[in-house]
Amino acid sequence: MDLIAQFRVMVTATLAVTMIATGAAAAGAPKSADRGGLQRLLDDVIVAGAIGALAEVHDERGVWRGTSGVAELGTTKAVPANSRVRVGSITKTFLATVVLQLVDEGRLQLDDTVSAWLPGAVPGGDRITVRHLLNHTSGLFDYRLTLPLPPSREFLDNRWRTWTAAELVQRAVANPPTFQPPGSAFAYTNTGYLLLGQIVEKATERSYSEEIVRRIVRPSRLLDTSLPGVWPLIHGPHPHGYVPIDGRLVDFTEINPSVMGASGEMISTTRDLDRFFVALLSGRLLPARLLDEMRTPGVEGGQYGLGLAWRDTPCGVRVYGNDGDALAYQSWSFTTQDQRGRATIALTPDFRGDPDEAVDAFLNMAFCGRAVATVPLVGVHAAAQWGRAGR
Repeated sequence: MDLIAQFRVMVTATLAVTMIATGAAAAGAPKSADRGGLQRLLDDVIVAGAIGALAEVHDERGVWRGTSGVAELGTTKAVPANSRVRVGSITKTFLATVVLQLVDEGRLQLDDTVSAWLPGAVPGGDRITVRHLLNHTSGLFDYRLTLPLPPSREFLDNRWRTWTAAELVQRAVANPPTFQPPGSAFAYTNTGYLLLGQIVEKATERSYSEEIVRRIVRPSRLLDTSLPGVWPLIHGPHPHGYVPIDGRLVDFTEINPSVMGASGEMISTTRDLDRFFVALLSGRLLPARLLDEMRTPGVEGGQYGLGLAWRDTPCGVRVYGNDGDALAYQSWSFTTQDQRGRATIALTPDFRGDPDEAVDAFLNMAFCGRAVATVPLVGVHAAAQWGRAGR
C-alpha cells in the first residue's frame, strides 16, 4: 500500500520470536513500571517522530500520567494531560460493542447478512455477514484507498467536504474484493464499519453515534468523549495535529470528520479510553458469551476478533485493546484481562520518522515494569488505517 509510503518510515520488525500465545502468557501478571523510566520512554517517542505525546498508566502502584513535546508547533506550550484527541479506529471497538449489545437483545444476529439489512448496498452482500464486517474478513475493498492522501495536495481539497457512508461504500465496491469467499482471510478494511454503522441505524432507528453515546458514553461517564459527525473542531484542551504537504507540516487539527465516520470519527482522552476498556473487559458492557466472541480471532492464529485486538508482551502478559490513526493523531489503549495493568498513549506525529518502536518500548515498560526487547504491540492488525498503510 504505497499511498503514503513517501512520508512514513514503516516498521518491519517481525513478531515471529515472541508472539506465540501460551497459557502462561495469557495468565502473566503485570509489573509496576518505574515512573522515571516511563517519562524517559515517553520523551523517546518525541525524538522518534512526534510533536507532542501524552500517556496514562495504571498498575499496582496507582496511576501515572505524563506528557512530552509541545501542543503546537512554533510554541513552547506543554501538551495538556487531559487533552482530547481524535482516536481513529478505536471508534471501531465502541461500535462493535454496540453491535454485540444488539445481538444480546435479539435485534440482530452475527450471522445476519449485509443484504438482509442493506439490500443492494454491496455486491455479494448475501454472503457477507455482520461477523465478517466486525472481524475484517469480508474481503471488501477499503474505501480509504480510493481517496487522495498526504502528501498529495488533492488531499486538502476534501478537508471540509461532508461525506455520506453510502457514497464512501460505493467508492469501495467499485473495486473488486481483496479476496473470496468472505470469511476465508483477514484484510483490515474501514468499509465494513461504515456498513455496521448503517446496520445499527436500521436496527435501532437511531444513528450509530446516538447509540454509542446512549449505551456506552453516558453510562460509563466518559465525560470527554464525543462523536462529532461533521463538526470540525475539537472542544476543550487538545494538541494540534499536522499532516505533511509539499514538504511542510500543515495544521490539520480542524477537519470534517465525516470522511472517517463510523470507522474512526471519535474524539476522546486517555482517561476515557482507559475507563471504556475497563468497563468492556470487566463485563459491564457485554455478557461473558459475547465478550468471548469479541476475543475470538477472525482467522486461525489471528489477533483481532470482533472489533478488539490483543498482544502478548515479552514478559508474558496478554493485553487487549485497539489502536487508532486519524492522520494527524495516533493513539493506543490496552489493558490486561483482569484490568490490573492498563496503558493508553496518544501522540501527534511529525512524519520525520516512525514513533511506533518507541511506543512499543513505552507499552512494554508499562506492562512489564522494565525495559525489555521490543516486540510490536501497536498497529500490527491495522494495516489499512489512515496513516498506517504499508504494514
